Amino acid sequence: MNASNPKTVRPELVEGRSFDKLRTSGPVGKEDFPGLVNADGSPWHYLDSAATAQKPQAVIDAVSKALGADYATVHRGVYTRSAEMTLGYEAARRRVAAFIGGREDELVFTRGATEAINLVAYSWPDKGRVLLSELEHHSNIVPWQLAGWQVDVCPLTHDGKIDLDAAERLLTPEHTMVAFAHVSNVLGSVLDVQRAAELAHSVDAKLLLDGCQAVPRLAVDVAALGCDFYASSGHKLYGPTGIGALWARHELLDAMPPWQGGGAMIEKVTFEGTTYASAPQRFEAGTPAIVEAIGFGAAVDYVSSIGLDAIHAHEARLVATLRDALRGMNDVHLFGPEDSAGIVSFVLEGIHPHDLGTILDHEGVAIRTGHHCAMPIMDFFRVPATARASFSFYNTRDEVDRLVAALGIAREMFG
Repeated sequence: MNASNPKTVRPELVEGRSFDKLRTSGPVGKEDFPGLVNADGSPWHYLDSAATAQKPQAVIDAVSKALGADYATVHRGVYTRSAEMTLGYEAARRRVAAFIGGREDELVFTRGATEAINLVAYSWPDKGRVLLSELEHHSNIVPWQLAGWQVDVCPLTHDGKIDLDAAERLLTPEHTMVAFAHVSNVLGSVLDVQRAAELAHSVDAKLLLDGCQAVPRLAVDVAALGCDFYASSGHKLYGPTGIGALWARHELLDAMPPWQGGGAMIEKVTFEGTTYASAPQRFEAGTPAIVEAIGFGAAVDYVSSIGLDAIHAHEARLVATLRDALRGMNDVHLFGPEDSAGIVSFVLEGIHPHDLGTILDHEGVAIRTGHHCAMPIMDFFRVPATARASFSFYNTRDEVDRLVAALGIAREMFG
């Protein structure tokens, strides 16, 4: 972390105290998350935060207030409530930008990381070859194909990290873009971003990072990372769905033409021609997701109050505990590196992941099963699907134990 991107870290968490012991001392307990309780009052053991995170009450309250007592449109009205809502909307932009070390004029609100990547794929004027990797989410594959880029693929190391030695050999002056996941949504493997940036820039290519899984888990400073574009999603950061962000240096955004047209992104419109607003407004056609953006800002505030160093340390302990337990089962195959960021993928021999997910659901444990919108990495490991447990700071050691116990029940059923 640096001074330009302050994040409040609670010292007692960084020093290793359990989140379980802090249930009444601040915004870290399950009581902050109404979605973690079933209708009958029993706990729901939710281990699928890599798909979408549960929402803290602070975010729910911010969204409810914005949709109710504070609601008005933005950027258009001269009346007081509209002006106040505009201030709130733009304040959310500032907070989200600062959260990753950027400025407000460098941050475009989008409908999610998928739209952010599409925006770059379609609008970057120097289309050429793009280097992707075998672990990318479909949202970082399909947009490049649809937008007409020539796609090249970087292989993985044996433990499921992007092989940057191979990337160095593959990159040529024809490559104008490198687009990698900062953290894999299947494996939790973390990219060496600084080296990736150096490699991309050595051939005058730009580096885009898919930060969906990184932003909720790691302290991100885009300036220190050296990337050119950073895409993220609100709903994985404990905020609403339907909102995300694209960060880029302002001069890069200004070099890109609009990719959607409509209101709000213009300077002047005539039937003879139209001129466009400067970035980021030129990429925000139409009435924006006002309420969702305010919820995104509230989520950033909530996570900042806990501290990403503390969150990462807690999730790392849970990952290590689960991997140790699964390693002791001779019919379990683990994927990915030991230092995974919050995510563990595995298969249990003789049980299809979909069947396993159903059994675990009956035991009150929710995990993800399938190809996780990353079919190429399934091909890499030669499996049709995996089971994936993904952690958050609201998960506990007890929930790891419950998952392991539920796996034992599944093994007995199929034994």
